[in-house]
Amino acid sequence: MVKETGRKLVAQNKKARYDYHLHDTFEAGIVLTGTEVKSLRAGRASLTDAYVTVDGAEVWLRNATITEYAYGTWTNHAPKRARKLLLHRKEITKLTRESDAAGRTIVPLQIYFQDGYAKVLIAVATGKREWDKRQTILERDANREAERALRARTKR
Repeated sequence: MVKETGRKLVAQNKKARYDYHLHDTFEAGIVLTGTEVKSLRAGRASLTDAYVTVDGAEVWLRNATITEYAYGTWTNHAPKRARKLLLHRKEITKLTRESDAAGRTIVPLQIYFQDGYAKVLIAVATGKREWDKRQTILERDANREAERALRARTKR
């Protein structure tokens, strides 16, 4: 069997970039059962309302949905179970220190396969205020208009 290479995106949390100011990002491995891996390879995952907690010396992904494998039997997994994330000790202490600061939380950004291994991209984040979100929308619209004008100008 040929080993997978490259990166295959399974799920991403687009709303996190809108709702939070993102600071440090970390790539973590994830502990999965067999049917969870098969379901992820089929692209059946969602990071809506998911978050990360640090409990002692362990990091957990909570409330992420990996739907049950369609061809699984009674050994199928629970869709919203807590899943352990694999990080180095230094990264865990840094995450603990960062998340203990006021107003900081840890959010998952993406689930993907990197060279055949399931990974989660997590970030330390601070919540945005309402005016911050409006500012983000205005900047995005301005960039879109500038690109449109540039394309129209180069098209002639």
